[in-house]
Amino acid sequence: MEKYDKKLKQPSRQLRKSSTDAELLLWSKIRMRQLRGLLFYRQKPLGGYIVDFYCPKAKLVIEVDGGQHLTPGVIEYDRGRDEYMASMGLRMLRFINTDVIENIDGVVEVIEDNL
Repeated sequence: MEKYDKKLKQPSRQLRKSSTDAELLLWSKIRMRQLRGLLFYRQKPLGGYIVDFYCPKAKLVIEVDGGQHLTPGVIEYDRGRDEYMASMGLRMLRFINTDVIENIDGVVEVIEDNL
């Protein structure tokens, strides 16, 4: 099991209670081992971060980003976060909210191709 900052456990629980529509839609497609029988976690602490979705067996992290992720400061933060995940041997997939909502089948197909 990957290590994480124990202080992130409660914030990750709060994030699960306040998921976006896009996150809930994607969760409905990947939860309960629907993709190739693989387990995904939602709002999972990894290291010093909380990721939207994580599949440990595939070493895959999935982020569903809103518009705030397109601002310069957040782009830099996300880049550092992606590099950290890569240093842990994890692959990252990023989707924007509108992609998930408007093309959920395409998003699921990309995820399946990366499992």
